[in-house]
Amino acid sequence: MPLPEQQIIRQLQALVGTASVSSTDPSWDQGNRAVVELLEGWLADLGFATEILDITDDGRKANLVATLGSGPGGLVLAGHTDTVPFDEGRWRSDPLSLCERDARLYGLGSTDMKGFFPLVLAAARSFLDKPLRQPLIVLATADEESSMNGARALATAGRPRARAAIIGEPTSLVPVRMHKGIMMEAVRITGQSGHSSNPALGNSALEAMHEVLGDLIGYRELLGQRYANPAFAVAVPTLNLGCIHGGDSPNRICGRSELHIDLRMTPDGDDRAVREELDQRLRAIAERRGVAIELDPLVKSVPPFEQGADSELVRVAEQLTGHRAESVAFATEAPFLQQLGMETIVMGPGSIDRAHQPDEYLELDQLKPCVRLLEQFIAHYCL
Repeated sequence: MPLPEQQIIRQLQALVGTASVSSTDPSWDQGNRAVVELLEGWLADLGFATEILDITDDGRKANLVATLGSGPGGLVLAGHTDTVPFDEGRWRSDPLSLCERDARLYGLGSTDMKGFFPLVLAAARSFLDKPLRQPLIVLATADEESSMNGARALATAGRPRARAAIIGEPTSLVPVRMHKGIMMEAVRITGQSGHSSNPALGNSALEAMHEVLGDLIGYRELLGQRYANPAFAVAVPTLNLGCIHGGDSPNRICGRSELHIDLRMTPDGDDRAVREELDQRLRAIAERRGVAIELDPLVKSVPPFEQGADSELVRVAEQLTGHRAESVAFATEAPFLQQLGMETIVMGPGSIDRAHQPDEYLELDQLKPCVRLLEQFIAHYCL
């Protein structure tokens, strides 16, 4: 069957033109319902049984589960329907209007990752007249770019289930079997303010923060010694001291200080155990300094992900793509789908280097190879 390239482009144009920003900033945050309904209509027209699952009470945010065929096993092709916020003034064209130039499709979400869905639809068309022995499931989620609440809701509900899942994040069609997790935490210190002329009148939260900073830098080195993994380009866990605030006037002893950190663990470590150890170290500093220190999550953590190198899905992916499965530093919904009992990889068209950037684009020469790969995966797992 020839590649329906113009249909792919028209569908991507409709998806890009349907705004679905998710953000922790309420002024940016939108729903994804309209995108999910577009996909539901197209999939229903192909004969899929579709179900929209609300993840917010008002229904503005929802997941879509669409199934062709029935029975246990099968293959999930998954992606998120939301995008990050954007700065329209830094784009050469309207970010919400798909634009083709230089053999590229420019638009918000073209690569990350609305562009995956029309390619899934194109691959599925090749199997409409073939009896599937195991089901093909298309999964579209909400809020990956902010809370991952869509994927978390599916893991809690225990569905969907299949033998294998491919998440179509942009990897230039190279299979990814491993990524780091992510924790974002606030370290809040409360001391005692007072007149700066007499240090005995207060207890500086900034001076306590100085000790916290030194301890975190030392702890970062310790994490690197414990949990280094040479499969990653940056082999060690990273602990970034992202931003800091404290005090209000040079003639007052600082009463409060706050630090935000980003901690990305390799699969060799356990997020909960590391966070508990970090909390214990901060409590020790608080006791020495006579201050209060709180460790509070800024977002829900995403655990590290690893799919075994010898698993069937990784072997099939390496054989079909001709690429050895890799690791990446960015986080995805993979650990939540893996919790459902599915072998999982991340593999999709486009480059992550273009994601979250002005003038995001998907290369036209990624379309045909992606559809062909998906057809081969569907044949392997569903026929």
